[in-house]
Amino acid sequence: MKVIRFDSVGGASGDMILGALIGLGADVNILSRELASLLPDEKFRITIAPKESYGINGITAKVEIEELHSHHSHEHHHEHDGRTFADIRQIIGKSRLTDTVKATSIRVFAALAAAEGKIHNMPSDKVHFHEVGAVDSIVDITGCCLALEMLGVQGISVSPLPSGQGTFKCRHGIYPIPAPATIELMKNLKSVLTDEPYELVTPTGAALLSVWPHVEVPDGSKLTDVANSFGHRKLDARPNLLRAILYESAGNTMPEHNDDTDSVIVLETNIDDCPAEFIGPLFERLLSAGALDVWTTPILMKKQRPGIMLSVICRNDCRKTIYDIIFQETTTFGIREYTAVRQCLERRFEQAQTSYGKVKIKVGSRNGRDITCSPEIDDCIRLSGESGVAVRDVYLAAVKAFKSKPSI
Repeated sequence: MKVIRFDSVGGASGDMILGALIGLGADVNILSRELASLLPDEKFRITIAPKESYGINGITAKVEIEELHSHHSHEHHHEHDGRTFADIRQIIGKSRLTDTVKATSIRVFAALAAAEGKIHNMPSDKVHFHEVGAVDSIVDITGCCLALEMLGVQGISVSPLPSGQGTFKCRHGIYPIPAPATIELMKNLKSVLTDEPYELVTPTGAALLSVWPHVEVPDGSKLTDVANSFGHRKLDARPNLLRAILYESAGNTMPEHNDDTDSVIVLETNIDDCPAEFIGPLFERLLSAGALDVWTTPILMKKQRPGIMLSVICRNDCRKTIYDIIFQETTTFGIREYTAVRQCLERRFEQAQTSYGKVKIKVGSRNGRDITCSPEIDDCIRLSGESGVAVRDVYLAAVKAFKSKPSI
């Protein structure tokens, strides 16, 4: 089991967390390459640089966007400010990131949207992100989630986070420090007040550290690596430092299974008096909130009434949200819950070139060997419409093209 302990001296932001994960071994070149599918019309890269502060050496990480190399202002390059949660969910869904990274990233944005929605009294899907909707913030969040997966980390532990004081100026006007969204996201995190007149913990940093699964570092764990990541602002009386310590343990905190095994929560409820039209939108809401899978099963209920059993697989960090959505969107009066252990193939995405065009392929592997592949059905449907052939023909052509490679 791998656990990261985050010790914050100067705060926590998306780029500080990303720098810490890169310092622990997440390859910055692989991160930049994999994240390119998020925003294919944007040119960006993740850069790192050495940094020293208060006698401590470490690195800084930064998402560099093409416009940053011009003389335009920092605000100008955020030409896509104002993306909604629905926009970002679609961007992540269309990328070639793994299903786990997609789901984790969407949960982080869902937490941000819920916090902003509460502050501005609006539904999460209608929240317009400004700074968080910009390219660098999207890359920060998804990059951190991807880096966490690359490192094989199962959970995190977080020290009390330092809190600044005073006010800061944003698009809505003068706000107190910490920002209202940060306060919402830090409700389950410990904090300590400092004299620094700056926003030390950003909404992005708070969202990542609150959504990722929290575990205690098991007794007897081996400390395997340490990374010091610095923010870009110079603080008055302390280094702007986030330290990450990687621990590995062979203990029993998680079930003793292979690395491809994880624990999930299954929620189920029987419904016989809910209009069928409500179920389709419910699926989308549940998946957007972080559900790993959703399905229904036809059943016969009491008094011989036909109904459905709604089943949802999720992780513990979004369990409460899933409960709330099911109760709000259906007529059920109760939901069952149990924990399940599952084994999953390692997943990656590749492209297969067919005579009809390119098709994205999801590849499943085990013990370093490719086991199965599945073409992306949306690509098959699109190419079917463009070429006038059956969807099945495109699908089979994609499988054949991919299997002709030596990797499977």
